[in-house]
Amino acid sequence: MNSYSFNSKESNPSLKERSGWFAAGGSFRRALAALSDGAFKLYSHICLEADRRTGRYEAVQTELAKAIGKSRRIVGKYVDELQSKQVCIVLMGTNQYARTNFEIRDEYWPYNKIQNAGGTDGQEFNSYVDAIKKSFVSIGCTIGKFSVGDEKYAEALQQRSIALELVLDALLMGACRKYISLLNGTSTDPIMSLRYFEELISEIRERPLPAEYREYLRKKVEQLGRNWAKESTNNIAAHSLAARTSSACEKR
Repeated sequence: MNSYSFNSKESNPSLKERSGWFAAGGSFRRALAALSDGAFKLYSHICLEADRRTGRYEAVQTELAKAIGKSRRIVGKYVDELQSKQVCIVLMGTNQYARTNFEIRDEYWPYNKIQNAGGTDGQEFNSYVDAIKKSFVSIGCTIGKFSVGDEKYAEALQQRSIALELVLDALLMGACRKYISLLNGTSTDPIMSLRYFEELISEIRERPLPAEYREYLRKKVEQLGRNWAKESTNNIAAHSLAARTSSACEKR
């Protein structure tokens, strides 16, 4: 018979560190069952670094790759997995140097979120609408402003339970098509409103994009955006030269 008797104080474990720890529990078990090993490692890193009040975190993919000891390409696949399995809401940066925004969904986050944390003028922060706004403004072929009408339409999409990832996919697809039409000269105007993507949202809702095609679209939009910026610069330079030449001829 073991004569050792437990001391009640000794048998209750205490934390070595009084701060900086994370409340891993049922949410971690759900993520462990849902994710691949690499995606779970990335999820764990995001949990440790995220704002406890909101479950939000942002970083460039090179930072994430360094943190978990993987290549940036592999990290991109893990990010897609977090998004496709609805563990995180993800707003991708427009290029490899831009920061990617994460918000861990409630069922995978152990803390009660403060919904208006980070809001302005006391208004409630809506991560769904904010993600759409950031994407709309940043894709480069829009007017660069998100109107009150755009915000109301985004809220309507949320109320209809249209998945955020689906809306962001529609923005990528629409941006790609718009850039091509601008470069081909079949269109000259930027996208004026979020409603421009309404038909695309319905189209992608019926036939969702595979994760690998989503990554292709991101790179394509980035490439087309660079091409359009270069062509716009060349057009401005050509018009400026023509104006100076015309002015010189008139003086003669």
